Amino acid sequence: MSGPIGKPTPFIDAVQKVTGQAMYAGDYRMPNMLYVRFLRSTESHAIISKLDTSEAESYPGVCAVVIGKEIPISFGVLPISPDENAIAIDKVRYKGEIVAAVAAETIEAAREGAKIIQVEYEPIRLFLEPEDSLETCAFHEQIHSHTKNGKNIHKTAELRFNEPEKEIKTAAHVRREKFKFAGVTHAFTEPHSTIAVWNGDDTLTVISATQVPHYLHRNLAKVLGLPMHSIQVKKPALGGGFGGKSDPFPHEIITAYMAMKTKRPVKCTFSREEVFITNHGRHPTEIDMSVSCDQNGKITALDTDIIIDGGAYGSFGVVTSYYNGVLLQGPYRINKFGFRTRRVYTNKPQCGAMRGHGAVNPRYAVEVMLDMLAHDMNMDPCDLRINNFLPENTLTVGQLRITSNGVRECLDTVRMKCDWDNRYGKLPSGHGLGVACGFFISGSALPIIWNRYPQTVVHAKLDFDGRIVMFSGASDIGQGSDTVLVQIAAEELGITMGHVQVEVADTKITPVDLGSYSSRVTFMVGNAAKTAATKVREEMAKAIAKEKGVIAENLIFNNCRIYTKDETVDLSWEEGVEIALAGRGAFVESGYYISPKLGGTFKGAGAGLSPAYSFGAFISEVKVNPNTGEVNVIKIWGAHDCGKALNPLSVEGQIEGSIHMGLGQAMSEELRYKNGQQMNANFFDYRIPSSLDTPDMDITIIESNDAEGPYGAKEAGEGPIHPVLPSIGNAIYDAVGIRMMELPITPDKVLSKLRGGE
Repeated sequence: MSGPIGKPTPFIDAVQKVTGQAMYAGDYRMPNMLYVRFLRSTESHAIISKLDTSEAESYPGVCAVVIGKEIPISFGVLPISPDENAIAIDKVRYKGEIVAAVAAETIEAAREGAKIIQVEYEPIRLFLEPEDSLETCAFHEQIHSHTKNGKNIHKTAELRFNEPEKEIKTAAHVRREKFKFAGVTHAFTEPHSTIAVWNGDDTLTVISATQVPHYLHRNLAKVLGLPMHSIQVKKPALGGGFGGKSDPFPHEIITAYMAMKTKRPVKCTFSREEVFITNHGRHPTEIDMSVSCDQNGKITALDTDIIIDGGAYGSFGVVTSYYNGVLLQGPYRINKFGFRTRRVYTNKPQCGAMRGHGAVNPRYAVEVMLDMLAHDMNMDPCDLRINNFLPENTLTVGQLRITSNGVRECLDTVRMKCDWDNRYGKLPSGHGLGVACGFFISGSALPIIWNRYPQTVVHAKLDFDGRIVMFSGASDIGQGSDTVLVQIAAEELGITMGHVQVEVADTKITPVDLGSYSSRVTFMVGNAAKTAATKVREEMAKAIAKEKGVIAENLIFNNCRIYTKDETVDLSWEEGVEIALAGRGAFVESGYYISPKLGGTFKGAGAGLSPAYSFGAFISEVKVNPNTGEVNVIKIWGAHDCGKALNPLSVEGQIEGSIHMGLGQAMSEELRYKNGQQMNANFFDYRIPSSLDTPDMDITIIESNDAEGPYGAKEAGEGPIHPVLPSIGNAIYDAVGIRMMELPITPDKVLSKLRGGE
């Protein structure tokens, strides 16, 4: 029997999910439970001049009312930017910010109690657009007092290598273009939900829909003033995240505080409108980019100035600011490279991390501009890209270390499959093909919170029943990481997946893991799990070898048996377990992962560092109706280099999900605001592509086998989204000869361009 690695494998929780048995945070009920609802700000930027909770406190069924001054310690997912309070103190910064919280015996009582809280505001100057926040203002008008020079700029990230601006002035072929991108959100199915219990031993248990139990645990300790060992954070089944459940959130801290205050279980579940208000989606972005090439189609320089609208608070914004620039260093060799990103505060809900964090919008810009340069030079857009690909085992100009790299095979594959050479530029008017490539990290090499701990630890326990239990803090958010843990243990020990179970994402019983974001889980947790399972095998082999008088290295673990080639030893798995546990009982082995030291010594050198990078190439085929401006994406060919596909079924699903999400941002999705009020905070007005809008997908997995990944694996969760958007934009040009510089590409914008508009 060969092991499960590399075989299409259904997720271990699939039956529970499709039959409705899986327990999500919203499914949990506790005896004597209270419910939390919030009073939210009706102003976008204002001083709270009056806040009277007395009437709410006496409302029937209300057990507690909390205002911001009770929980004054600020927090944030990044320790360098802890600018948020659980409840607004003295000032509100966006419409919908929590001003007070009410816990009551019923949801209705909590809602009515919140409604009768009296609050008055003194409005302050609004900063609703990025250009507003670049203007100088009075100190009292600043969204946050820590911003400098009287401007609402949260972070300026800037790096330059080899003076790209000089090269652009003299290069043979230059394009300078401006792009604009609307904000989009994750649109996960499950709303935010949290339940908190204050236990009889003065400890706190929080069950929450979170991607990162570890960071929530740390921030709860900080804000609530509790020792770390008094807190337990558990992630149940989670209905999607895509980055939108990565931060610690105000509602989680408020719910926990309410449990401490009332000594009763407390629950909070958002309405869909509240999910939209909480947002933390992809930043609205404005890009001014210049790219140059020589006569042979070699990229000579790239320089870009980017403004991203961060909303009212920091979230992942410092990282986002850097990722907008540094992740343009691949998949092409660009030796003269520079960027400046300014993340501004505005009086809207904050933006944060979303699938392909920080790199999706700049990737659209550069891929469209490469397409433009190819046409300027009368060169095939695929050939221009091939001329510039980074090789394997190299450093970029900013010292990102490239190991395995299958991007050329990715492009060759989709080019052949769509018959590019015979069809590109030759289809009937209104019908076109477009190509784009992508590049992304397999986990950040540097932890958000600096320490000397590993980035992940996995325990593997063997007990008398012959079961292997894998303990990991990693969060399965639908991508199948729990299944990968089981696959790895079964592979290393030569047993069935039924012999393996998991205990995951519980900070009381599982070891530290930094959570599910930045496409780190398969690479980092997979390496740790492989090490832990290998140690169990070695420990078993040592005990069996001693008893049977053979060499441990000669023992083979396969098909639920342990044997030698010459059949001197031939044991069932259960017999091997009995020998291994004789005289000592159950044992646990641990594996961990720490990224190798990477990068340079310059300021900002840590941004974008990863132990491995994924690559991809996509081609889209579209039809454009010149009378209506409607764009129909007919088919997308995608090839993604994930190193080694540990579970091809899961990898294909991730690529298909990226295509659907990329299609939505490209064609229809946008968060709309009027005077700071979100206008489409529901699934009717926020236009996600339906199954009828989803194109035919032709998926190819390219395996470059990265030496540092588990069994050669790299990421496949975020990288595939990057080429989707620009391949559609470039296909529209092939179809009708217009360049779409603003997303989403709605029919009115297409029609305006076709009629000669800007």
